[in-house]
Amino acid sequence: MNFVYRHWLTRLAIVLALCMPLQMLKGETLVKATLIADTSAIVPGRDFQVGLLLEMAPGWHTYWEYSGDAGFSTRVQWSLPAGFRAGAIQWPTPEAKLEPGDIQTYAYGDRVLLLSTITPALDASGSVTIRAKVSWLVCKDTCIPGGTDLELNLPVGATAVPDNVAIFEEFRRQIPISSPPPFELTWQRSGKNLKLTVGGLPQATSLALFPLPSVDQLVGHPKIVSPDTLELSVDGDFRGVLAVGEGASRRSWLVAESQSSGSVEKPAAASMGLWLALFYGFLGGMILNLMPCVLPVISLKIFGFIQQAGESRWRIFSHGVAFIGGIFAWFLGLAAVVVALKSGGSEVTWAFQFQNPWFNIVMGTVVFVFALNLAGVFEFILPGRTATALEAAGSAGGHAGSFFQGVFATLLATPCTAPFLGSALGFAFSQSAPVIVAMFASVAAGMALPYFLLTAQPGWMRFLPRPGMWMERLKQFMAFPLFATLIWISAILGGQSGMDGVIAYAAFLLCVGLACWVYGAFCGPAGHHRLLALGMVAVLCAGGGWYFLGQKFARAGKEDASGIHWVPFSQARLQAELAAGHSVFLDFTADWCITCKFNERTAIDTSVVRALLGSKKVVPMKADWTNSNPEITAALKSFGRVGVPLYVIYPGGNAGAPVVLPELLTESILADALHRLP
Repeated sequence: MNFVYRHWLTRLAIVLALCMPLQMLKGETLVKATLIADTSAIVPGRDFQVGLLLEMAPGWHTYWEYSGDAGFSTRVQWSLPAGFRAGAIQWPTPEAKLEPGDIQTYAYGDRVLLLSTITPALDASGSVTIRAKVSWLVCKDTCIPGGTDLELNLPVGATAVPDNVAIFEEFRRQIPISSPPPFELTWQRSGKNLKLTVGGLPQATSLALFPLPSVDQLVGHPKIVSPDTLELSVDGDFRGVLAVGEGASRRSWLVAESQSSGSVEKPAAASMGLWLALFYGFLGGMILNLMPCVLPVISLKIFGFIQQAGESRWRIFSHGVAFIGGIFAWFLGLAAVVVALKSGGSEVTWAFQFQNPWFNIVMGTVVFVFALNLAGVFEFILPGRTATALEAAGSAGGHAGSFFQGVFATLLATPCTAPFLGSALGFAFSQSAPVIVAMFASVAAGMALPYFLLTAQPGWMRFLPRPGMWMERLKQFMAFPLFATLIWISAILGGQSGMDGVIAYAAFLLCVGLACWVYGAFCGPAGHHRLLALGMVAVLCAGGGWYFLGQKFARAGKEDASGIHWVPFSQARLQAELAAGHSVFLDFTADWCITCKFNERTAIDTSVVRALLGSKKVVPMKADWTNSNPEITAALKSFGRVGVPLYVIYPGGNAGAPVVLPELLTESILADALHRLP
C-alpha cells in the first residue's frame, strides 16, 4: 500500500471529474468488441490465432489478467465446433494506473488485442463459426460491467494467407516472452520484502514490474527505488512480468523469483549482507568513541594507565589490553543474553519476524526511543547501586581494575551505545548463534580500537580531536538515521495493517515520546517527584499501547475491518426493514469499483458515520454487485443507473421518498443526510 499522498491538485481534478452523472454515459458505446483472425482460412490440423479486439472510448480502460486493487479482467467463454480447442488468453503487457484513493490497477487504454491459439479439428470442412461470450469491466470516473456475444466465420481450405498482419504483429510484440531476459536479474529477499535488480541495462531505460499472484497470495505493488532496482512486498515466491523500455520499443519477459541470470547469485548477496553488517557494527563501535559521553574518557583512561604503570611501555599496553577485555566482556555478555533468549523460544528467522506486525511494533518503538535519546529528549541513567559497585571494582589496582574499568566505561556509555546496540539486536535476533557473537564482537572491536592504538603508541594521543560542542551536534545528528529506520519499519507495518494501522502506531509513538520527555524532565539527577513521573511514564506507555495498539491489532482478523455490520441486500429484506419503520442506508458497491473503494475509505468507514448509524438506528445494507446479481441490477435500473456506486437513504416512516446521494461521497455529505433522519 502507498502511504505518500502526492499530486493533490491532480487528484482534486480527478475528484471533481467523479461528480459526472452516470446519465451522461447513456447512448455512448464505451467498448467495441470484435473477433478477428490472423488467417484468411482454416487449414485442418494447423493452429491459428483469434484475437479479441477491444476498442475503448477515450479515457476509458479495461483490465489485465491481474487487475490490481480493483477491477476484474476480461473473460472469454469459447463455443467451438467439435474437435476444436482454444488455448489460454495471451495477455499483452499492461500499463500501471494509480486511481483516486491510491488504488493501483493494471489496465489497457485505447485498444487491446487479447490473443488465443485455436487448434482446429483434422476433419474440419466447409465453413466454421467460432463463438465467444465476452464480459469485461470498463472504468473511467465510474465502472460499468459490459459484455456481448461474438461470432467469427472462417472458410476451411487446403491453403491460407495471413490476415490482419499489422495489428497481430503490434500486439504479439507486447506479449511477455517466456525465455529468460538478456539481463542480469538479482533477487534479494528480507522477509516479505523483495528487491529485483536488473543489470546490464543502458542508462535511462525505464523499468516496470507487474505481479501475477497466485490465488490468495498477498502481493504489494512494485516501486522503483533506483534506476535499476524495483522493490515490493510479497507473501511467497514472486512471479510476474518485467517490462523494459517505452512505447513501440518496450519488451517484456515472464520472470520469477527462482529465476536469475548473470554471475550474481543469492548466496553471494546473502554473504555480502553479512559482511556489510559486520562492517557497520565495527564502524558503529568506532563512532561511539566520538560521542560526548566517551571521547573525554579516552585520554583520562590512557593517562591513568601511564600513571599506573610508570614508564614501562609493556605495562601500559597490558593495562590497555585488560581494559579492552572489559569492553569485549560487556558486549559478548550481551551476545550470550541474546543467544539465550533466542534459544529459549521457537526458532525464528528474519522473514518470520518482519512478517509479524508485533515484532515491527516493538523494534520500531525501540528505534524511536533511542532516537529521542540521541536528540536529547532524555538520557539513560544507570541505577545508583549498580554504578557504585562497578566504580568500586574499577578503582581496584592491577589488571583486574583495568578490566572492570573497561566494563564500567562501556556501561556508562549506554546513552550513546544504545542506538547502535538496538540496531545490532534487531539484526542479531534473526541470525544463528555464531553470527550473533560475531556481530557483537565487531561492535566491541570498533569501540576498543582507539584504546588498543593509544596504549600501544601513547604519543598518538595528540592526534585526538579536542572535545567540544561538535560532539553534542554529532550525537543529535545520529538521531535522524534512526528516524529514517522508523519510517522504513512503519512502511512494512503499513503493508500488513493498512493506513489505519500506521495511524494507530503513530498515536502510540506519540504517547511513548511524551513518556520519554516526562522521564527526561523529571527523573534525572535534578528531577523532583520522581515516583510520580515514573507512574506517568508507565501509564502513558501502557495506556497508549492498550488504547491504540490493542484496539487496532488485537482484533485483527476477528471482525470486518470497517466495523460496520452490513446487512446483505435483498428486496425482501429491504421491504421488511422499511415496513418495520427502520431507516436504511443502502450501499450499491463492488470489489472492482474504484470509486466505491475510494468512498469507503474516505467517507463511509469513519468514526463519525459509524456513530451516526448507531445513534439514528439506521440499518446499513450492502448491495454487493461484484458478481452478477439480477436483483441488484434491477434495483439499479429503478434509479436510472447502469453502474455503481449508488448510495440511497430510506428515511424511517417515509420509505416512499428515498434520498439519492452523489456518486462521489464525502463524510460531510453522508453525515448531513444521516443527521436529517428522524
